[in-house]
Amino acid sequence: MENFDVVIVGGGSAGLAASIALGRSRRKVLVVDEGNPRNAVSAHAHNVLGHEGISPKDLIALGHAEAVNYGVEFVSAHIESVQGSIEEGFKISTPSSQWTARRIVLATGARDILPEIPGLQQAWGVSALHCPYCHGWEVRDQQIAILGVSEMSTHQALLFSQLSDKVTFVNHTPEKLSAENRELLTALGIEVIDSSVTGLAVNDSGQVSSLSLENGTDFEVQAVVVASQVTANASIYLELGGELSENPMGTFISAEQTGATGIPGIYAAGNVASIGAMIGASAAAGTMAGAFINAELAMETVKKKMGQNEVQA
Repeated sequence: MENFDVVIVGGGSAGLAASIALGRSRRKVLVVDEGNPRNAVSAHAHNVLGHEGISPKDLIALGHAEAVNYGVEFVSAHIESVQGSIEEGFKISTPSSQWTARRIVLATGARDILPEIPGLQQAWGVSALHCPYCHGWEVRDQQIAILGVSEMSTHQALLFSQLSDKVTFVNHTPEKLSAENRELLTALGIEVIDSSVTGLAVNDSGQVSSLSLENGTDFEVQAVVVASQVTANASIYLELGGELSENPMGTFISAEQTGATGIPGIYAAGNVASIGAMIGASAAAGTMAGAFINAELAMETVKKKMGQNEVQA
């Protein structure tokens, strides 16, 4: 059974950045990735300094090549179980392989749970959006419908109104819109349609053209904004006895700035620990975790040597 200093679960921006930080410090690192990134439906990545508008697939390919250059190893596989502790080490098992590691980084990301509205999934990532910083510029000045489905919907309306003066709030889930937030929408000059959505008209390319409303009318739009419920891909953390935290956006693993979680030896970086983190922030979190783990392992090794010297003396 091959032993690694660090096994990183997830080969997105956070996982790759962590692997590069560790690889550059000559740590033995394995990245295990299933190849199902959250942004797979996105054609472009934004707010990536020096790579604005790059394809997410191309960005990952560049990071993969950089990691390989520093000796990082990669395996495409699904992890079935992780067992162990920081004291005895961790054992990672897939259907065909097993490895041991001194530390584990969870960079497993998150998944978006959408309201069950016909056509919404087909438009997701193309003309059905959630983040003004990731997609807002591309729909500037368009006819935008904000679907009122959660406490975050009014916040989305606030931000997208900066990008277009043709924003309408469709009050799909009435109990989620407080009187205070309705006043905010009025102050912004955003029309509120008090009707749920029964479906989206979407073409084969994922472009929405209209919403069908429960009140019997159709509403023409060019983009739809919806707050997904974000769920951390945290089965490994839960298996090890960890618990998830929750905020209005969804669930996540609580982690310190260093990436350290409530389970010694287990670190988390990227969307699994920070729901709203964009690519740059996820990569920064991965680098931080990698750097901290390297320092921790170095101190652990020197303390062990000091202990051996004391015994010999």
